[in-house]
Amino acid sequence: MKRIAVIGNPGSWSTEKLADAFAAKTGFRCVVDMSRVHMNLETGALWFDGQDLSRFDALTVKKIGPAYSPDMQDRLSMLELLNRNGTPVFSKPCAILTALNRLSCTVKLRAGDMPMPPTVITESPEQAEQAVADFGRAVFKPLYTSKARGMEVIEAGAACRERISRFQSRGNPVMYVQKMLTTPGKDLGIVFLGGEYLGTYARQSNGAWNTSTSSGGKYKPYAPSREIIDLAWRAQDLFELDFTCVDIMETEDGPMIFEVSAFGGFRGLLEACSLDASVHFADHVLRRCDHVSP
Repeated sequence: MKRIAVIGNPGSWSTEKLADAFAAKTGFRCVVDMSRVHMNLETGALWFDGQDLSRFDALTVKKIGPAYSPDMQDRLSMLELLNRNGTPVFSKPCAILTALNRLSCTVKLRAGDMPMPPTVITESPEQAEQAVADFGRAVFKPLYTSKARGMEVIEAGAACRERISRFQSRGNPVMYVQKMLTTPGKDLGIVFLGGEYLGTYARQSNGAWNTSTSSGGKYKPYAPSREIIDLAWRAQDLFELDFTCVDIMETEDGPMIFEVSAFGGFRGLLEACSLDASVHFADHVLRRCDHVSP
């Protein structure tokens, strides 16, 4: 019997779904809450509720905390040491780290010559205001976030500087300022498993400026062109994640990439395409856990 632990948020839908998928295939179920983990640096062992996680066949990371924050990097660093010492981890912590932070993800994508909306990174309110003036409208994005949480659309005008100052004061010293594009009211989630294309869903806006389901967006089936699938494949290939989703929008200037997800999601494919990615992910891990190198 393989003993695969799921790193995640106990009680959350995606974490429990992946744990259920492993339990159905192996008869073993374990969800690890990283807030209850401790590491012995002398031995390199990582302990959770009396269990030495280095003795497991593999660990699978679904989530690394209840909210996106720099604290996630500390937790991933512990998993990175465990992985370096020989325990297989899917996806590799070093790969997740690169995609976790919006800025490091963007740097990786731009270094790979991926098409992205015009973006300015700055700590200066003056430079941020100039970026808004150049763009007309801009989306200010926290570096650690998901589902558009904490994002704000700011337009050029009399209130621009004040709104920028408020955004920065809410824990955003480094401001990620992205030109707001004219959108078709939807964007695409293109999902890959082990570097292979798995499927695509669309997020359809309900009239909000963003398509996130937290703002009322709905998952819909969608058949992308080969060109878009190939573009998404090149983007995800830069990160070497085991399971991920590439967010792409079809614009009047061609397809634009917004991000490569550090963790990927199950709900979009399930609701739009009746495809249970958690089962496929579990199969992928079980196939590889005997053969992967740390």
